[in-house]
Amino acid sequence: MARMQVDGIGIDYELIGEPGAPAVVVTPGGRFPRDMGGVPELAEALAAGGRQVLLWDRPNCGASDICFDGPGESAIQARALVGLVAALDLGPVALAAGSAGSRVSLIAASMAPERVSHLALWWISGGAISLAQLANYYCADAAMAATLGGMEAVADLPMWKAQIERNPANRDIILAQDKDDFIATMQRWAAGYAYSETSPVPGMTPEDFAKLTMPALIYRSGRSDLSHTRRTSEWVAELLPDAEITDPPWPDEEWNDRFRAQHHGESLFAHWPDLAPEILAFLHR
Repeated sequence: MARMQVDGIGIDYELIGEPGAPAVVVTPGGRFPRDMGGVPELAEALAAGGRQVLLWDRPNCGASDICFDGPGESAIQARALVGLVAALDLGPVALAAGSAGSRVSLIAASMAPERVSHLALWWISGGAISLAQLANYYCADAAMAATLGGMEAVADLPMWKAQIERNPANRDIILAQDKDDFIATMQRWAAGYAYSETSPVPGMTPEDFAKLTMPALIYRSGRSDLSHTRRTSEWVAELLPDAEITDPPWPDEEWNDRFRAQHHGESLFAHWPDLAPEILAFLHR
């Protein structure tokens, strides 16, 4: 494990595999850390296939710093990813990611397409219901806590518990925010998740997608998945100039099954290592 300042944000990361090998960045979803079950196992499988793999904690996740200074959380994380790849001098990298990680990867690729060789994405969040849930999950609870109890109440929210335990300075970062400014930021970030008829992914325009000319492998979402709708995955594949879409190596109910399994202590990402053989084959083509 290592730590680096990227645009003033402390980012925790680790590199797995042979130094100098073609690099892959694996990015999980939610605000989950890079060691969430299934993520390191996917990284190890990709490394065993001849890749150097970057695992990282996005800003506001894991042991990295919390940051509220940006137009939206995904944009902050995307810019950190671009900066981290550049600072580590990894060269053009493949981005492999699911859920929120897929959104961050798309935005990062649109910021610096010359730094991205391939995209492999699954569980792409989209659809009116899903995006409304994201605005509530990422923004509304924190804004309500600030309104009712100030920044102390925000720091005490369960959503920040793991980040503060792994990086105690994160509590000070939260407490240093002006309450009214923080609420205004959450309002602005929530607006960024609004459903659009012109783009499937918040933070991306059709023009942004057109810039992503690198080969892309898009996994089709399950019909039963309201968080990452099938139409979202198909729409992303349609907008990318060089994309192929395929079915994942799990059943249609995978997201719902994993969501329920969380309540029994299992990881949402437990089956992500199953993607490794196809991703490696895609990268070698």
